[in-house]
Amino acid sequence: MILVNSIDAPFEWRSVKNSTQKPLPIGISDFKKLRDGDYAYVDKTLLIQEIVEKGTEVALIPRPRRFGKTLNLSMLRYFFEKNEEDTSYLFKDLNIWKNEKYRTMQGEFPVVFISLKDIKHSSLEKTLGAFRKLVAKEYEHHRYLLEKELLTEREKKLFHNVLSEDNDPLLLEESLLLLSEWLHRYHKKRVILLVDEYDAPAHAAYIWKYYDQIIEILRNWMSKSFKDNIHLERGVLTGILRIAKESIFSGANNISTFTILNEPFRNQFGLLESEVKILLENYGLGSKLSEIRQWYDGYRIGSCSGIYNPWSVLKCIAEMGVLSPYWVNTSDNVLMKHLITRGTDDLKVDIEELLRGGIVEKTIEEGVIFPDLEKSPNAIWSVLLYSGYVTIDATPSQRAHCRLRIPNIEVRDLYRTMILDWFKKSIHEYKYDMLLSSLTQGDINTFSQLFKEFMISSVSVFDVPAEESEKIYHAFVLGMLIGLKDRYEVKSNRESGLGRYDVMLIPKDENDLGIIMEFKKIGRFEEVDLESAVLSALQQIEDRQYAQELLNRGVGRILYIGFAFKGKQVLIRPKFRT
Repeated sequence: MILVNSIDAPFEWRSVKNSTQKPLPIGISDFKKLRDGDYAYVDKTLLIQEIVEKGTEVALIPRPRRFGKTLNLSMLRYFFEKNEEDTSYLFKDLNIWKNEKYRTMQGEFPVVFISLKDIKHSSLEKTLGAFRKLVAKEYEHHRYLLEKELLTEREKKLFHNVLSEDNDPLLLEESLLLLSEWLHRYHKKRVILLVDEYDAPAHAAYIWKYYDQIIEILRNWMSKSFKDNIHLERGVLTGILRIAKESIFSGANNISTFTILNEPFRNQFGLLESEVKILLENYGLGSKLSEIRQWYDGYRIGSCSGIYNPWSVLKCIAEMGVLSPYWVNTSDNVLMKHLITRGTDDLKVDIEELLRGGIVEKTIEEGVIFPDLEKSPNAIWSVLLYSGYVTIDATPSQRAHCRLRIPNIEVRDLYRTMILDWFKKSIHEYKYDMLLSSLTQGDINTFSQLFKEFMISSVSVFDVPAEESEKIYHAFVLGMLIGLKDRYEVKSNRESGLGRYDVMLIPKDENDLGIIMEFKKIGRFEEVDLESAVLSALQQIEDRQYAQELLNRGVGRILYIGFAFKGKQVLIRPKFRT
C-alpha cells in the first residue's frame, strides 16, 4: 500500500499490494532505499511543489526531531539531482508526478546534500573531524568533476585537499561554495543545496561548552554557502531550532524561515490523522486510533492541527499497538534538565501547570541565541516549542504570542521520566520513595535527614552552584508533582489567604495530611541564622493564613514546614496547625 496526501486534494489511498503488508520504514531516511525496498510510504512529494512555488531562494524549515526532515530532504535530492541513473521511477506513482511542470524538473539540477544530524560530539576536535568527513563524502559523490579538464590545477589541489580531510578551517568554510561553483560550471545549471539538521552541531556545542568556537565556523560555512552565492538555484535547510540570523547567517537576506508558527509546509512534516488512520487499518490496528491519538497526536503547525509524531506512530505499529514513549533522545533531555533546573521560579511554576494539563501564554522569540537561554525566559520557551516539548494550542492571533500546552501523553511521560531520572542520580530510588512517604506521614525527622542528603548530592547533579542550592527545591517540587500525583495535588507560588505560599500539598482524600511549605534563603552577607529564618518561615504561614485553601477543601489535619537555606546548609522545622 502507498499513502497519498495532497494540500488541495482529499486524502486518497492507492492499493499497490492488497495481499501483503509493506514493511515499515523505521530508521530508513534514504528515499531511494525506502522506495526500492517497497516500504510503506506516506506521500509528501508535494513538498517539492511548495518549495518551487514559494519562490524563496533559501528556505529554512525547523521542525521537531523525528518528524521526517531527513527523509524529506533525501526525497528532494533524488527528485532534483541530475545523475547518470534515471531516478524518475521513484516518483511515477506519487502526487508530484501528476503535474507535467514538475515532471520536467526531475533529474535536471546538480545537488549538494549534507546532513549534520549526527554531529553531536563532546569536543570541538571531534566535531570538526566529523564535519570534514561529511564534506569529503559529498565531494567523493561528485568526483567526476576531476575527470575532465574542467578544474584548474589549483582547484584540483583544493578538491583533493577536501577529500583528504585537510584540517585548514578556511578550506572547510569555503567547501560548499567551491563545490557549487564547480558543479555550476560542469552542468551549466545552478546548484540546489540541501542541509539537514543544520543546528545539531550548535546544540551539542552548547551542552558541551564549546559553543563560541563552533558557531564562528558554522557562521562562515553557512554564510559563504548561502549568502550571495551566484551558483545557487535553491537552498533548503532543516533543523530543530531557529537560530538567530546574526548568530549563524550573518548578513544573509535571502533566507526565509518557516517555523511551526507559519502556514507554509504545515502538513509536509509529521502525519495527519487521515494518514494515521489508513496506516492503522492496513496493519490491523484500526481499533487503536483513539488511544494512539491521545499518545502521539496533539501537535499543531500553523492552522493545521492534529499532527502526529511519525516516529512514534511507526514504532507503535511495529510493536503491534503497544503504547509507549518511543520519542526519546538523551542529548535533548540534557538541555531540558539544564534549562529547567537553572530557570526562574516562574518557569518552574509554568512547567508544573503544563504537567497538570494546563496552558501557559508566552511570547516566542524570532530566533534562538544559545548564550541567552539562561538570561531570557522567552528564549527557553522558544526552545521547548521548536523542540516539540510543547505545542501551540491555537494559531496565534498575534505574531509569536502563543498559548502553549504539552501535546500528548508521550511527551508528558517524557517530562516525568526525565524528572525521576534526575532523582535517581542524586538519591537512590527507595530513598526517594521514603522521602515522599515520610513527608506525607508527617515524619519530619526522617524527611529532614533524607532531604539534606538529597540537597548535598543534587547540587552537582542538577548543575546548580552551591551558593544557589535553594534552587534545588524547584526540582524537588517537580519530583513531588510526579511522585505524589495519585494522592496529592501539588501547587506552588499560588495565592492563598493574604499572600503567596511556596508549596502546598492538597490531599485528594480530605482525611490525609495537608502540607504547606515556606522556603527562606539567607544571603552570603546576611547576619541571620538558620533557626531565626526557619521560624520566620513558619510565622509567615500563620500570619498570612496560607491554610485557608486547605480549610476550604475540608482538610482538617494541616502541617506547616519551614525551610531555611544557606549555601548547602538547610534547616527544616515542622508545626502542626492547632
